[in-house]
Amino acid sequence: MALTTRRRALTTLGAALAGSVALPAARAWAGENARGPRPLWRAHAHNDYEHPRPLFDALAHRFGSVEADIYLVGDQLLVAHDPVELDPRRTLESLYLDPLADLIRANHGVVYRGWRRPVQLLIDIKTEGSSTYLELDRHLRRHRHLFTTYAHGCVYPGPLTAVVSGDRAARVPMEAQTVRHAFYDGRLGDLGSAAPATFIPLISDNWTLAFGWRGDGPFPEAERHKLCDIVARAHARRQKVRFWATPDAAGPARDALWGELFDAGVDYFNTDDLAGLEAFLDARRRP
Repeated sequence: MALTTRRRALTTLGAALAGSVALPAARAWAGENARGPRPLWRAHAHNDYEHPRPLFDALAHRFGSVEADIYLVGDQLLVAHDPVELDPRRTLESLYLDPLADLIRANHGVVYRGWRRPVQLLIDIKTEGSSTYLELDRHLRRHRHLFTTYAHGCVYPGPLTAVVSGDRAARVPMEAQTVRHAFYDGRLGDLGSAAPATFIPLISDNWTLAFGWRGDGPFPEAERHKLCDIVARAHARRQKVRFWATPDAAGPARDALWGELFDAGVDYFNTDDLAGLEAFLDARRRP
């Protein structure tokens, strides 16, 4: 009886979540004319908030992932790279959550019109992780209809997927939750661990700590094999892969390294050069 009741509750929750982001009419999905340009799902806007138009510059270049660094100040989540840049007007709500809510409403339940796949919002915690995450969770719950949700072992997709990175102390309160509106950004040490993709859907790490090659000269075969093995192991567990601290200055070294990441199947390309990555991915003719 308890099992039946739980299944019924999960089914009801899933239907409610799906209904909150459903399009009001099937005709909105009919034909290519209902779609905007194909998003570049593998493009990640590193330190997105430093662009002239946070969020909107990345979306104009069709990026599938954006990153916001947050600091807990009182009960506010302020967005900045360093503490000296904190500005009470630049909050997670004002720069990301509210504009995304407006955009998703205007696009009938999605970030990119006609494309159902969730856009990733990577939230990098810069202050103490546990307390900052608990405040972040309160903010996300106010916008719960926007976010992919984990509930009692099941994942219900939304137009946005929040992934929490940064201070590692966020992991403890996140793992304790049976319902949450965010997921955890793992490290290479989490590959093959007991934590499932329903908790760690993304494996991210510093390229310079794992690889010696910076794009100059040929890619050593041992490092190419290591990269392919990392991607294969993550994908086997339905996890995605991202590296930061890769070369980001335009030139042959960056192009060579991006080419190796592309060929190995790395899921997200980290960059501050929105136009440069857009041109690279478009030239490859694959999102």
